[in-house]
Amino acid sequence: MKGTGVKRDYYEVLGVPRDASIDDIKKAYRKLALQYHPDRNQGNKEAEEKFKEISEAYAVLSDPQKRAQYDRFGHAGVEEMGFRGFTDFSEIFSSDVFRDFSDIFEGLFGGSPFGGGREYSWERESRGRDLMYEMSVSFREAAQGTEKTITVPRYAACPDCKGTGRKAGSSWRTCSQCHGKGQIAYSRGFFFFSETCPACGGSGRTSDPCPHCRGTGRVREEAKIRVKIPAGIKDGARLRIRGEGEAGLRKGGKGDLYLVIRVAPDPIFKREGDNLVVEIPIPLEIAVMGGEVEVPTLGGKVRMKIPAGTQDEAIFRLRGKGVPHLYGSGKGDELVKVKVEIPSHLTREQRELFQRFLKSLTPHNYPRTQSFKTKC
Repeated sequence: MKGTGVKRDYYEVLGVPRDASIDDIKKAYRKLALQYHPDRNQGNKEAEEKFKEISEAYAVLSDPQKRAQYDRFGHAGVEEMGFRGFTDFSEIFSSDVFRDFSDIFEGLFGGSPFGGGREYSWERESRGRDLMYEMSVSFREAAQGTEKTITVPRYAACPDCKGTGRKAGSSWRTCSQCHGKGQIAYSRGFFFFSETCPACGGSGRTSDPCPHCRGTGRVREEAKIRVKIPAGIKDGARLRIRGEGEAGLRKGGKGDLYLVIRVAPDPIFKREGDNLVVEIPIPLEIAVMGGEVEVPTLGGKVRMKIPAGTQDEAIFRLRGKGVPHLYGSGKGDELVKVKVEIPSHLTREQRELFQRFLKSLTPHNYPRTQSFKTKC
């Protein structure tokens, strides 16, 4: 019989008695597989062949039907069932031996060779990607809050198949390429790799694909999303909108949408924390004699008193006229810096009158100048 003169007895290969339990067989294989694994014996052809031999023995003795056939007819019995051993490592990883890898190779890989520590589940979903969207708002919109509708290109669940990727009326079947595992394993020399199965996209199952989405379960769309920008938000801040990202493959959960807020500069206002800063020019006569001026605020213009003798760049505070606190109640203040405007384009008569005025002034009218002179 073919092969019986070459292959060793499987029980002898694993070093277990013929009445060994499945747990005893698994323990024996675990021990030998860790010992002869090529990653631990790089360049050792003998270890490589030994690893194939013990994997073949385990594939037969761990399967009740194959083991019964082997016990009765030997190697010829399992060959009649279509099993003729392994020629390379990719065949080992694609065989039923793979089902026990998360257990058997726990000491070598820290779990499954794919890092999952368990078999791929058909119920496992692939969550959609998070999206990032830069949104521009004006200075006043950021300070006072606003609502806007934005258009976001994204993948959404296919309306025809409801995101399943399956054609109406068709049924699921195990993927023939990865045998329901969702991963394809292969080797290059002594190194082992895995990748998502291209046939099923990692789901482990296939069906007749939905003609609209071609089996992906999602389609492109231009989503109109109404977003609320809270009052007091700052430039560069991020807002998270749950569930407004992309739909996952085949009914996978939705990702989130992250809004990056870009606040346009304002020609009048500047922001320092939650305070507003504004510079306004005031005529010389108001700075000298005092009076009232109009000051812009976020809520409209207000009248502000200027006391007599106000100096250039003096700062006045309008309480509660600043930016709303993003977290909590209340608002900041508005800081008004005055810039005293000196009259220009004087007529001859105005110059004469101004000179007469200046001659009437005494050092007492310039206290800051006198204070500085005393320090020199």
